[in-house]
Amino acid sequence: MADLKTKATSESVDVFLRRATDDARRQECLTLLRIMKRATGADPKMWGASIVGLGSYHYRYDSGREGDWFLTGFSPRKQNLTLYIMAGLENYTPLLRKLGKHKTGKCCLYLKRISDVDLEVLEELIRQSITDMKSSRASAGS
Repeated sequence: MADLKTKATSESVDVFLRRATDDARRQECLTLLRIMKRATGADPKMWGASIVGLGSYHYRYDSGREGDWFLTGFSPRKQNLTLYIMAGLENYTPLLRKLGKHKTGKCCLYLKRISDVDLEVLEELIRQSITDMKSSRASAGS
């Protein structure tokens, strides 16, 4: 079975954000870090070369594949800030309606600018997803 390429690293989040972002994007990332740190109670870590992740959980699939992953995180991509909401987004439609301008994937929330969204709603979305992840992991026994 192939190893997962994206793993927690010892690289510095601060160095990554200084190197990978301009001043405006870096400020947005620092705002996201504050929100995610409050929601997780965890310090940020680099996951792979370009994802800042906070918290962690262990997963195990029926296939036998297992590993560790972050509870929430983000990546300052060129076109969007990509936020990773690991509980998935399908159960958060009421919050997403109040959030502001965004796009979604299964577990990804795409923001052009953080100023396009309501930060209180964003923090609630992140908090609820973390609570849901922790309760689903506990009930699954993982």
